[in-house]
Order: sequence, then C-alpha cells, then structure tokens
Amino acid sequence: MKKQLTTISPIDGSLYVQRDLATDTQIAQALTHAHAVQKDWARQPIAHRIRILSTAIDRFVANKEIIAEGITRQMGRPIRYAGGEVDGFAARARHMLSIAEASLRPIQAPPQEGYTRYITREPAGVVFTIAPWNYPLLTAVNSIVPALAAGNAVILKHSDQTPLCAEWIHQAFVEADLPPGLFQYLHVDHDAVRRIIESNQVNVVCFTGSVAGGRAIEQAAAGRFIGVGLELGGNDPAYVREDANLGHAVETLVDGAFFNSGQSCCGIQRIYVAQRHYDAFVQRAVALTNQYVLGNPLDPATTLGPVVRASAADGVRAVIADALAKGAKNLIDQQVFGRADDGGPYLAPGLFVNVDHTMTLMNDECFGPVVGIMPVRDDEQAIALMNSSPYGLTASVFTTDEQAAIGIGQRLETGTFFMNRCDYLDPALAWTGVKHSGRGATLSQVGYEHLTRPKSFHLKRHVQP
Repeated sequence: MKKQLTTISPIDGSLYVQRDLATDTQIAQALTHAHAVQKDWARQPIAHRIRILSTAIDRFVANKEIIAEGITRQMGRPIRYAGGEVDGFAARARHMLSIAEASLRPIQAPPQEGYTRYITREPAGVVFTIAPWNYPLLTAVNSIVPALAAGNAVILKHSDQTPLCAEWIHQAFVEADLPPGLFQYLHVDHDAVRRIIESNQVNVVCFTGSVAGGRAIEQAAAGRFIGVGLELGGNDPAYVREDANLGHAVETLVDGAFFNSGQSCCGIQRIYVAQRHYDAFVQRAVALTNQYVLGNPLDPATTLGPVVRASAADGVRAVIADALAKGAKNLIDQQVFGRADDGGPYLAPGLFVNVDHTMTLMNDECFGPVVGIMPVRDDEQAIALMNSSPYGLTASVFTTDEQAAIGIGQRLETGTFFMNRCDYLDPALAWTGVKHSGRGATLSQVGYEHLTRPKSFHLKRHVQP
C-alpha cells in the first residue's frame, strides 16, 4: 500500500516534495473535527466570517513570491506567469466575499395575509474539495472561500503534483485565526478519497479533474444524496467570423491555445476560421507561435514551460501522431525552439491544419500545447462543428456584431460563451459545463447555491383560540 506522496518536478525530474499520506485514524479525526466546529462557525455573523477570511487572503498574498516559485517547481508554469495565479486567487476570493451577504440572505416570498414566508440558505456542512495541479490555486479557491463564507467546514485534497498549495492555503488560515478544524487538508490516495466520499461525514464534493475522475466521484457518492459538483475539462472551440478583428483574434487565440503549455480545461483546442480569413489567420498564427520561448520555467525569459510530466507529454505525442497519420500538417518547426524532442516533458507548440473531426485532436481533450485550425463556410457550419464534441465548457466567437454573437451563443452547447475573448474565468459569472464537461457551478451568486441547501419557513401568525 502506498504510504507516501512524491512530487517530481517537471523542470529537471528531481524529487521536490515528499509527504506521508494520512492514516485512516488521521482521516477520521479530520472529519470528526470538521463536524464538531462547523455548527458554531455557521452561527457566527456573516460579517465575522468575512472578516477572518479577508485576513487570510491578505496573509496568503504576502507570500506571493514564495508561492509563485513553488508553483513553477511543482508543475512547470513559467515563473513570469506564476505570480498571476496568486493574484487571481485573491481576486476571486475577494469577489466571492463581496457578494456573500447578498447571496446568502433569505429569499422573501410574496406577501400573504396572516403569514410570514421566506427561504434561508443553510450551510451544507462539510465540503470536500478535490483540486487539480494545472491551476492549483484558481481551481481550489472557487469552492474553498465561498464554502467557508457560507458557514461550512472544508477539507481539501490537493493533487499529488501540487501538495504545497494545500499547505500554503492552510497556513494563511492559521495566521488569520480561523478556528482550528474549519479548514483542513489531507494528503491521501484515490482509495482514501473514495472512502471519504462514501462515509456519512461529507455533505458536498467539489471536484475538478478528468472525466474518468468525475465518474469515480459519482460512483463513490451514489446513494448518498449529497451535492456533487464536477468540472471535467473540455475541447474548447473558437470561431473567427468574416467581420472579426483579425489581429485581435490571432493574438487572443494563440495565447488561449498555448498558455500554461495548453494545460487548461478551457484552453482553445479547435479554431474555425471564415474561409476569407483562413490563410491570413494561419500565417499570422504561425508567426506569433514562433515567438514563444521554450525552456526552463525558472528563467524569466521562458514563455512556454514543460508539461507536467513525461507521461503527460507522451499522451500529447499520441494525439499529434494520430493527427499526422490522418493527414494533418504541423506548421511549427520544432527546431525553431532550439531543442529536439527527447521524450521528456518539454514540448514545442503544435499548430495543425488539414484537420478534421476524425482526429482525436478535434474531438477529445488534449492537455498540451496543440491546436487545430479549420476553414468554415458560414455561421451554420461553424455552429455545427463547435457543437460536434462530447465536451461543453466554453466556446468563443470573434466578431464585431454583438447581436450575431448572441444568436450564435444561444445555439452553442456550452457552459460559458465568449465574444472576442477566451480562456478566461469571470468570478461574477457561474463557472459550469455541459455534456462531459460536468455539472454544477462554482463562483457568482449561483455558486453559493451549490454550497448551501434551502430551508423554507412558513409561519402562520394568527391562530384562532
């Protein structure tokens, strides 16, 4: 039985973190402690809860440089970008705290003579957050801070690749004097995760990860009738219409495809371009892609780091091989990036043309720096191709016609629709998906609904003696 967690840095293959896994006794103690303190926390005024959580955010941001370097060493994001995740963590957390009171206040029913009627939002109890490595802070914060603000206790299981993120968050809460037991982390394996969910001590599960992982979570929760939120990734499309600002579309979509080495659930993997702009779009996209600097992510000049591990790179290579075997052409010369493919985690970006939907690249999630580009005749063909996917996390349209964009967005099977942007999460809007991208929602006022349960109060004021 596995007794330790080990984190291998993708930078050089060295051992970076090693931790003992929690024992069954430690897991039981954590769950019991969470239940014991949650009731009192829920009775605290929301202003008090917000004050403590705000202090924790300040404490967290104070360690930005240490955290940023740790993110880079754990999962390979270039250091020039890693600090942005700390800033994003704080921005999302502060937004969710700013709307907490309004989101959690009772819902008043229409007046009815002789009755008082309203709906409260009760905390669910203990929230179990399971966070991935690719955006280790931004995915975790989506549920952790609003869950605590709503009066829940939280237990975090972070990815084995980014365990320090759980420890940093915990330390910030300790420094902010959050009552012990309200936020805890557990380093555990998959079997322990299953047993935690199957126990009667978890009330909500918030999972971000693969479709296979989401199925395992649902199976573990089956029959427990608890809240399960699943954000499972995507194969996200973009459409560049004839009236698009071509320069803006190229710049935005190339970044959307290759940021974080393409390891983003809402990253762009499929681009459909109006036939009139296709050749120009491809030419500009190639030129911009060739400006990336592939290398050691601790070097401030690096703009494209390794993928998370060599085995993940092998999965991307398989997708590339499938596309090439079926007639696709990669317009990016790997030698431009100064290194041959040595079978490790460093991958040059790939920009593929002559693609179609028989290729894995165009119909399944590929967590790497690759994107396919297809010409389309019109809106109808673009919509059909964009919807031709088992995923539905985000979709983007580039156009100067807002009404046309809205019309297209209404027909797309997606959780978030963008016009003239992509690969972005706005905490004021619900983060959700359809089809294999999952279910449930985090962030925005809607996010609080998934971390609480409604309780109706129906009071008859006058009773005849």
